[in-house]
Amino acid sequence: MKKIEKILVVNVNWLGDVVFSTPVFKALRQAYPGAKITCLGVPRIKAVLENSPCVDAVMVYDEDGRHSTPWGKGRLILELRRQKFDIVFLLHRSMTRALLAFLAGIPVRVGYDIKAKGPLLTHRVKAAASEELLHRSDYYLRVVESFGVPVKDRICELRVDPAERMNIEEVLKKHGVNDKDFVVVVNVGGNWDLKRWPKENFARLIYRLSREYTVKIVIPGAPKDVELVESIARTSEVSPIILAGQTNLKQLASLLQRANLVISSDSGPLHVAHGVGTSVIGLFGPTRLEVTGPRGKGGQAVIFKDVGCNRQPCYHLRCPDNICMQSITVDEVLEKVRQLPMPIPQRA
Repeated sequence: MKKIEKILVVNVNWLGDVVFSTPVFKALRQAYPGAKITCLGVPRIKAVLENSPCVDAVMVYDEDGRHSTPWGKGRLILELRRQKFDIVFLLHRSMTRALLAFLAGIPVRVGYDIKAKGPLLTHRVKAAASEELLHRSDYYLRVVESFGVPVKDRICELRVDPAERMNIEEVLKKHGVNDKDFVVVVNVGGNWDLKRWPKENFARLIYRLSREYTVKIVIPGAPKDVELVESIARTSEVSPIILAGQTNLKQLASLLQRANLVISSDSGPLHVAHGVGTSVIGLFGPTRLEVTGPRGKGGQAVIFKDVGCNRQPCYHLRCPDNICMQSITVDEVLEKVRQLPMPIPQRA
């Protein structure tokens, strides 16, 4: 086989999973230090990876936009052909993405042999017998490991944009936050409702944190979260800093790095925070710690309650009571705060 000089990695879609994919790029960089490593993924992942020292370029696959039609996909295939990649590692399970790599003429195609896409691959990775218990990061790493790429570092790590870090510092200063303030980011959102802690609990937690500690509390969020965030802030009876709908993804990563502590359910922001080195407290319910637990370089504490539910952990999108998240109490979260090794300034 010819020398590998140009590598394509077809990445996954969701923010947390993209964080879990970062050790793949570190392993490839160590194995092929002179190669150009390109990532192909949906538009939202570009901001996550383009500051990575292990990713040289990010190509966008806009599957819901300009690449949604056969003609759009044809243009993408031509673009991939022009790049003349030597090998592609398919982290995504999609048949469409495997077909794109095949039609682009990439000579070596490595991916999981699932969804009948085996004939599109030159190197087929068998699904693990215990795949449902395999951490997402290890699942992606198996793709490169199967090709003989050694994995020396499984820590999920992100870099922030220095310019956006300066911008977020200025935003916080306008809200009265100085460099010495202890900042707690409380992330109340999530990509599906059943992973979210009840908003009344978040409001009570914010009130207790404000009354028991000398901290600045910041609530970020996407534009769709603005109404939820404002409702929680009103109910909390204090005045947290609301940045929901006011930051892009690079700014969010910078905010999470500036924070001294992030409290969140299992979500993309939780894993971004851990990936940039911030200590986190994760609230888990219908998802598995073994599969999506924090894998970054920050400190961590997690809360997961065994509520005797035979559906749990279940990913059950139509759960009638969401008891796993309802059972986590404010006192339990505050106990995790007290147990953190970092000193948190208490109110007199």
